[in-house]
Amino acid sequence: MKSGEKVIGLELLSAFSGVLIAAQSKVNGALSVKMGDSLEAAIVSFSTGLLFVTLICLSQSQLRAAFKDIFKAVSAGQMRAWTLVAGALGASFVAMQTYVVPIAGVALFTVASLAGQTAISLWVDQLGLSGGVKSMISKRRVIAALITVFAVLVSAWDRLSMSDFSILAIGLALFAGSWVGFQRALNGQINSHSKRAFATAQLNFITGTTFLFILLLIRSVFTDHSILNFTTAPWWMFLGGSIGVIYIALSAHIVQHLGVLEFTLFSVGGMLIGSLAIDLLFPTPGTVISPYLIVGIALTYLGVIANGQSRFSRK
Repeated sequence: MKSGEKVIGLELLSAFSGVLIAAQSKVNGALSVKMGDSLEAAIVSFSTGLLFVTLICLSQSQLRAAFKDIFKAVSAGQMRAWTLVAGALGASFVAMQTYVVPIAGVALFTVASLAGQTAISLWVDQLGLSGGVKSMISKRRVIAALITVFAVLVSAWDRLSMSDFSILAIGLALFAGSWVGFQRALNGQINSHSKRAFATAQLNFITGTTFLFILLLIRSVFTDHSILNFTTAPWWMFLGGSIGVIYIALSAHIVQHLGVLEFTLFSVGGMLIGSLAIDLLFPTPGTVISPYLIVGIALTYLGVIANGQSRFSRK
């Protein structure tokens, strides 16, 4: 495969990963409503994802060896030990989401967290934290990032007025979004040593599930919340973790080649298109297809084009 064709293929996979995010949000959101507790729903999602990726890794000797290679790289000093907590960053994002969404609303949290992801992507690409080639911060890359943030803001414009504005909540959402961008970079670095995306995903789900269980235990000590007050649910509500495994495996591989910013831009576009498709095919009561969302999708790909021009100008 030619270099240009490979890049296009990776960009399409990045967009597909965004569709996966939209699908996972739909599934996990339904599970959260069914259980009546976002944190417990996140634990169920992470646990089923851990089971799914563990079965995959146990079935293939190459993946078992790749998982060991991650820790060999740490022992050999090729990678710092704190890099292994990438999964906990993803889990902490879910935990922060649980706290902020009831205060600020889903739309405002999404806009703020994606702004954090896009901003941190510029920095981690410049440092080369993903294990790939460093990408310097340029005017075109900054413009592309700003266009994408504006596109997400426009796509959620009709829902922002329904949220109570809170500076603290928005600040926390921005911070949580930056963790996700940093997590993607760390996963790219881990994947550069494991050489197997599913081994990288397994480590993420081990650390993420452990972190969420610790958080749940702490909450149970200081509050009157029960632990895993679970009720039965349709089978499709348990697919969120498996979708997350595929997403993490894809992102860990792609950011090594495209960088975190370009991956984020394409995945945001895929997420918006995925959200639109899900609302059309599987609408929830009261769902309205907003023209703001359609305009936001168009603006997102304007940001993608701007970033593409930046990449081509460096050749």
